[in-house]
Amino acid sequence: MKIHEYQARQLLADAGVPVPPGDVIESAAEAVAAFERIRRRVVLKAQVFAGGRGKAGFVRLCDNADQVRQAAEFMLANRMVSPQTGPAGIAVKRLLMAEAVDIAHEYYVGMTIDRARGCPVVMVSREGGVEIEQVAARDPQAIIKEWLHPLASLQPYQIRKLTDALGFKQPDPVKAAVKVFQGLASTFLEYDASLAEINPLVLTTEGRLLAIDAKINFDDNALFRHPEIQAMADPTEENPNEIRAHQAGLTYIALDGNIGCVVNGAGLAMATMDLIKLHGGSPANFLDVGGSVTREGAIEAFRILLGEPKVKGVLVNIFGGIAKCDLIAEALVAAAREVGFKVPVVVRLEGTNVERARRIIAEAAIPGLVTAEGLTDAAKKVCAAV
Repeated sequence: MKIHEYQARQLLADAGVPVPPGDVIESAAEAVAAFERIRRRVVLKAQVFAGGRGKAGFVRLCDNADQVRQAAEFMLANRMVSPQTGPAGIAVKRLLMAEAVDIAHEYYVGMTIDRARGCPVVMVSREGGVEIEQVAARDPQAIIKEWLHPLASLQPYQIRKLTDALGFKQPDPVKAAVKVFQGLASTFLEYDASLAEINPLVLTTEGRLLAIDAKINFDDNALFRHPEIQAMADPTEENPNEIRAHQAGLTYIALDGNIGCVVNGAGLAMATMDLIKLHGGSPANFLDVGGSVTREGAIEAFRILLGEPKVKGVLVNIFGGIAKCDLIAEALVAAAREVGFKVPVVVRLEGTNVERARRIIAEAAIPGLVTAEGLTDAAKKVCAAV
């Protein structure tokens, strides 16, 4: 789960990280009123779940009320398009206004889970304000890492190493850096985050260390422990089909292709997408119906896929175990009668109750429904059909 920058900043501020105060804006009139209270140069930033805001024109420095009004009207009336949004862009519904600061240097500070080591890792770099992936690709040595024991938070000796790595020598920045590292680590661990970034962490010309941008993602599997984090969710920023799928107990991620996939099991879903690519197709989604899928959940999966205009064909690949093949076959027939198959649907079924499932499909005689003997045959057929 993602949250907006203004929410991430508040969580870090609550943990003691030095964060400049800001106002959340939903109209140009609110923006002007907030500026009148500040009466200094401000920065206005679109609040969206995508990067590249500055280059897209959705981060603006404003010196007067007219500039604030124009910037707010532009951002709230236009969709932001960046490399992370795709050509359609995304609508902006909220802005963050904060007093601008004079920056002497920008740093990167982040925390995530190191899957290889099985523990959290804190990463810092003197090259802030840019994508950390770019820094890692260009100069891996520019990123300094400290790994945390899974049962312990960030230790004082590790904070000293990270502070030294950023080159802080004067007492004030060092004290502020300690607060930054302690607050970041405590927020990450307390709320079961999967990613927490301050980029950039800035040293101002006055010698103040401030977190002027923040991003935090959370582990969906731990959200039941954090109702206060769940309350921060913004469904308007999520793919509607992903929300529908989640409510039906399905795991769905939209992709850019045109072949819909209905599979049980994450590993089998990945293999299915690989084979589609291998035979010249492009998957439109990752959709795992899971082992405990119900008939209604399976029907909802087909509703979601067949409601996507970009989907020109569907591959159903079920290896029946807990999710029995006949249940999927019944859902297929019900979906065909209820929604209608306007695109080719290729089905590969193996496992529990597969013979009964094949009889159900054969007796239904659904136009456009094609059966396959194996996964490779299924992938070839759906790619050819599309």
